[in-house]
Amino acid sequence: MYYYRYKDKLLFSKIHIEELDKTTEDHLAKTKDPIYYLKVMDPFSSRRGFLVKSPAQIEENKEGLDILKRDVNNFDVPDWIEDKIRDEKIKAINISFPRWKEELDDLPSHWRINVIALGDVGSTLLIGLRLLGSNMTIGIYDRTPEKVKRWEHELGQIRRPYHEKSFPAVEAVDEEDLFNCDMVVFCASRGIPPVGSENIDVRMVQFEGNREILMKHARAAREKEFKGIFAVVSDPVDLLCRGLYLDSNTDVNGNLDYRGLAPNQIIGYGLGVMNARACFHAEKNPLLEHYFKEGQVFGPHGKGLIVADSMINYNEENSLFLTEKTLNSNLEIRGFGFKPFVAPSLSSGALSLIATIENEYFYGSSMMGEVFMGAKMRLTKNGLDIPSYSLHPMLENRLEKTYNQLRSMI
Repeated sequence: MYYYRYKDKLLFSKIHIEELDKTTEDHLAKTKDPIYYLKVMDPFSSRRGFLVKSPAQIEENKEGLDILKRDVNNFDVPDWIEDKIRDEKIKAINISFPRWKEELDDLPSHWRINVIALGDVGSTLLIGLRLLGSNMTIGIYDRTPEKVKRWEHELGQIRRPYHEKSFPAVEAVDEEDLFNCDMVVFCASRGIPPVGSENIDVRMVQFEGNREILMKHARAAREKEFKGIFAVVSDPVDLLCRGLYLDSNTDVNGNLDYRGLAPNQIIGYGLGVMNARACFHAEKNPLLEHYFKEGQVFGPHGKGLIVADSMINYNEENSLFLTEKTLNSNLEIRGFGFKPFVAPSLSSGALSLIATIENEYFYGSSMMGEVFMGAKMRLTKNGLDIPSYSLHPMLENRLEKTYNQLRSMI
């Protein structure tokens, strides 16, 4: 093992890196600050940085669905490294990425969040951020200037009597300044099928149009060397995230050079509402009340969704029932004659974004191997934390089926 110092950071690796200054194992073992483990993995299918949760993540050099599976192998690492893993003090950094040193940067103490597109989803999401957010400033952008003016005034006129200054400031943002922030939230949608189109996959219909819009912002993020979080709220979240990653990291000649957004900078926000819908239906059935404490959701925001009634005592029948009810919630609201955008905008959008910047658990889509897969996660100062589990065989089978389905779609 080699031990390094870079500026005020301490690092270690099995790789000899000439450009870094040497230090000693004792310095890393005794420090109370986070330390960084440098490794090499394929950037096509591996993250640039993440919170180390087990010795396996020190040793292994491939990523995939195994991120969700609790490791049972015994990897021999020094006791002080095991202690720091337990205390969440180690961040792994994949130095295959040219801009890997950005993983050493700290999270902001006050977030600047810029929201792109002020349609039904974007405007509802903004109302949630304005009412419930703190420790943030909100920037708003839309191709239609009148929408920006309207929402700058509308949101600015939401005030609580005698607490008028207690809400996040809202400011209009020019297109060239979109990436002067800590988080960009993409809410643009093109070609949402009208109410009455229930015989088609509404989310997939939007893919090509939304990716075309997103590609422009992918290239802008690359040119600006954006260092923040790129939050994708538009459908289909998982596929758009993968498209965003590839488009951002492709040069003008069509070559992948990985100089754009890192995989862990991209998070999809579509799964939060699926958890909320599962809660809605579990609440109506006394036999499913345990979902609130034990259940979770995984996978895409649509076909392939997995609702697990319990991560402790998984029941296939209960889980399939909740999955079906959750998937059909979207169609139920369309059956009433309305587009179902309010709950997604708030549960997947505003509330999940607030949880992200407050370092709390939320549901999001992050890269696991070659696909972006939805799961419970948390943004920590030492990287994205995705919990792992001792999976019931039936649940593991469902996860693998969904994972392979997403990979085949890519």
